[in-house]
Amino acid sequence: MRWFVTGGAGFIGSNFVRLVLQERPDVEIVNYDALTYAGNLENLADVSDHPRYRFVRGRIQDEASVREAMAGGVDAVVNFAAESHVDRSIVGAMPFIETNVVGTQVMLDVARQAGVSRFVHVSTDEVYGSLGPQGAFTESTPLAPNSPYSASKAASDLLVRAAWHTHGYPTVITRCSNNYGPYQFPEKLIPLMISNALDDKPLPVYGQGANVRDWIHVEDHCRGILAIVERGRAGEVYNLGGRSERANLDVVREILRQLGKSESLIRYVKDRPGHDLRYAIDCTKAESELGWTRTWDFTAGLAQTIRWYRDHADWWRRVRDGSYQKFYDLWYADR
Repeated sequence: MRWFVTGGAGFIGSNFVRLVLQERPDVEIVNYDALTYAGNLENLADVSDHPRYRFVRGRIQDEASVREAMAGGVDAVVNFAAESHVDRSIVGAMPFIETNVVGTQVMLDVARQAGVSRFVHVSTDEVYGSLGPQGAFTESTPLAPNSPYSASKAASDLLVRAAWHTHGYPTVITRCSNNYGPYQFPEKLIPLMISNALDDKPLPVYGQGANVRDWIHVEDHCRGILAIVERGRAGEVYNLGGRSERANLDVVREILRQLGKSESLIRYVKDRPGHDLRYAIDCTKAESELGWTRTWDFTAGLAQTIRWYRDHADWWRRVRDGSYQKFYDLWYADR
């Protein structure tokens, strides 16, 4: 069995690739990644020579490249590839349209024409917009994206939905809450705060830090995606959440507490334009249909994440200074 994983060198994708190689001995992985700024082959250095793993560099917008990489047959596509940082989408939205919208349609076209029997599209709870103080997103919550990033993901979700309803192509959409854990690019909240705190640098918090997010450990998220690849119903959407709502300021304070650092490191900065107030995920459907549930308690998961960043300071320092991007050339120089 061969699975085609796009964006497998990114944070969530690399954790998924490693999980599948460890726990599914009958599955081969083709990791197809463009190695943009957030794609890092160092994330998978420990499996780069695995007999059931192959890396192909390419963009999901490039139809010819995708077709060539799929040659030999593919049983399932798991589409992680995306531009994913809200702040960057505010500065410039076009890369998000090119990758998240055009790229998803290319992947759907090529996979359908190649007879791939399962297409799992990894999306985000941000497509639902913003919640008030009560309630949670369900799979039937209307889409109301508020940033260029979430708008591009909502558009890609609708293309995936259309492939099922128009062509009968067996697609499934997953929507997760905020991820945290090992190998996350240090522009996102938790790794940014951990790495800054370890260096005693200011911790920038938008507004007053009142924005609320639900947090899911990346391992729990990946296990949910694995369950959906294997048991999810075609044409369905599944929410995956951690049932761990926290205000951003409370997350930052907990990081400082666990590191034994002073809250004087916190610096309040001008809020992000259009900053959604609250997200919360109802993942009852995935729990009841797939037998999946999150296993990581947030406090324990955060402690594990902090230990990982403390033990892998060389990794995030290379990411910060950009030298990690040389890894591809060094690793594949003699291959």
